[in-house]
Amino acid sequence: MSKTMSKISSVDPQILREAVVASFQKLAPRVQLRNPVMFAVYLGSMLTTVLWAHSLATTVTGESSWFIFGVTVWLWFTVLFANFAEAIAEGHGKAQAASLRKTRTSVVAHKLTDHSSRESIEVHATDLQPDDIVIVRAGETIPVDGEVIEGVASVDESAITGESAPVVRESGGDRSAVTGGTKVISDWLIIRVTSRAGQTFLDRMIAMVEGAKRQKTPNEIALAILLAALTLLFLLVVATLLPYSIFSVHVSGQGKSISLTVLVALFVCLAPTTIGALLSAIGIAGMNRLSQTNVVAMSGRAVEAAGDVDVLLLDKTGTITLGNRQATRFIPADGVTEQELAEAAHLASMADETAEGRSIAVLAKRRFGLRGRGLEQIKPHFVPFSARTRMSGVRLNGHEIYKGAAEAVETHIRSLGGFLPEAVHTAVRQVAESGGTPLIVSHDAKVLGAIELKDVVKGGIKERFAELRLMGIKTVMITGDNPLTAAAIAAEAGVDDFLAEATPEAKLSLIRDYQKGGRLVAMTGDGTNDAPALAQADVAVAMNSGTQAAKEAGNMVDLDSNPTKLIEIVSVGKQLLMTRGALTTFSIANDVAKYFAILPAAFAATYPALKALDLMRLASPASAILSAVIFNALIIIALVPLALRGVAYRPVGAAQLLRNNLLVYGLGGLIVPFIGIKAIDLLLSAMGLA
Repeated sequence: MSKTMSKISSVDPQILREAVVASFQKLAPRVQLRNPVMFAVYLGSMLTTVLWAHSLATTVTGESSWFIFGVTVWLWFTVLFANFAEAIAEGHGKAQAASLRKTRTSVVAHKLTDHSSRESIEVHATDLQPDDIVIVRAGETIPVDGEVIEGVASVDESAITGESAPVVRESGGDRSAVTGGTKVISDWLIIRVTSRAGQTFLDRMIAMVEGAKRQKTPNEIALAILLAALTLLFLLVVATLLPYSIFSVHVSGQGKSISLTVLVALFVCLAPTTIGALLSAIGIAGMNRLSQTNVVAMSGRAVEAAGDVDVLLLDKTGTITLGNRQATRFIPADGVTEQELAEAAHLASMADETAEGRSIAVLAKRRFGLRGRGLEQIKPHFVPFSARTRMSGVRLNGHEIYKGAAEAVETHIRSLGGFLPEAVHTAVRQVAESGGTPLIVSHDAKVLGAIELKDVVKGGIKERFAELRLMGIKTVMITGDNPLTAAAIAAEAGVDDFLAEATPEAKLSLIRDYQKGGRLVAMTGDGTNDAPALAQADVAVAMNSGTQAAKEAGNMVDLDSNPTKLIEIVSVGKQLLMTRGALTTFSIANDVAKYFAILPAAFAATYPALKALDLMRLASPASAILSAVIFNALIIIALVPLALRGVAYRPVGAAQLLRNNLLVYGLGGLIVPFIGIKAIDLLLSAMGLA
């Protein structure tokens, strides 16, 4: 997904224009039926419209036509503002989807007819079927999703991830999956097709980021049912008030009964319209925020589940550590200075292109200022690092300098008649016991000392784990290392637990054990061997760089292939739940405050004693009712930015979150209506409309 997508703002003029149009389009009854709360307001708006038309057509003295008109207009605004909130959220997702659609082009594929001779025919990408074999050469676009079965090539995936740096795709391993719409920029790949055109990963991404296609989550459905039940309850209560009012007037012989217009206004103000209007927008915006982090969720259920996760399984390599062991210390043998050891290690590593070899050169430069040196005159013979020998080195002036795995170098020097000094043997053992990897440097048959390689824990990761602990989330490191090494890294990183010598079966078993205990588990993975555990996890984030099997097993795909993204996903999920809870609290508190504005006004004529409840001292019953209706509509539009942006999330305990929620949104929901309704009442009075 292009990085530019994350820059699309909900206040983009184009999105606003489309949202305004969509607000009116959503007035269709079949659309309104999806939201029971707003559908009731919709029916109330239609009823007051009829009452207004009737007031214009009749000469019978009753309520002012202007009063009914004012209530009617603001009831329609309430419905439109609810539609607008949903349309804004959907518009953001559709804008993101539109930017993705631009990356799709009509592609001609070269389908192999003879694998051995590489003979091919040109076919349109839409004609390809799963298991067809295609060849893609440099400069050509990969037609559909597939698995590399032969070849190694650099692939430009910027159309999907937004990253300009190409990535390597090759057969076998965890980097064999390729995505339709990406481009091969060097060499060639032979690909087995895994999906039909129109059903590619890019197509699924477009469907997922379009908010309109989002399915409601279980918690959202439960809240919607609760809101519908409350709406029905308020409807029944309000419906009984009319006969009760008529009876009271008949018995007392004074005052007048409540009108239908006032009853509709009362119902709309007391029903949970605020959260009912924003509920859909909150869910859509939550998925949009996740997509802005370059993560595509295959369902809204996964985003919500991320907010409830209490166990995180994190792979060690690339997530907790930098991914490659780094040289951290030179340990010279007796009679050898540290600089002599560093110079020899630097020479022996000049033909080692591995990350570990380069880290030795970096350490030598940092400690002693050693740099690449001019060796042309002495014509050294470099021995490149080999996985078979596990050593690299250099031969010059009849001498040999080697650096490599402790066992390999010890075997080499013993073949020359040398031996491993006891002090170096002790240092090698201590490095291994501390979770590091020891290397030995030799000069001919003499051991010069050892080098300590360590998995370097990422900066700030320990603090992030501490934040997760405050959130009540347990972190578990998954690694193939032996228990001793795993324990050392786990202690340094600050994780709560670890699984060493992890196999696919062990990962799956661990997840099931946590789930049996009622825990919700999240994990990341990129390989085929991760697929079973990803399928079992409640929140499963597959890396876009990983295999097709991993992406199909996960319910989210991280386009940046950054394993630490799981922490951000949990934060977005919790922010979604917090936003929904905060606005629900505000909405309910809001309704309580509106009782003091509209109830005294509605029944002042029937029960004059209720005037004592008019704490706001509003200008008149008509002004009180109209002010409450106007405030009820305006507060929806005022909260749209918060629904789209989400409540600011801080990693604190559940008890403190509840206190903060009640203090800010509960107390705020009580106070704001008093201020808002009174301000509107004063404005109406000043304009002579009260």
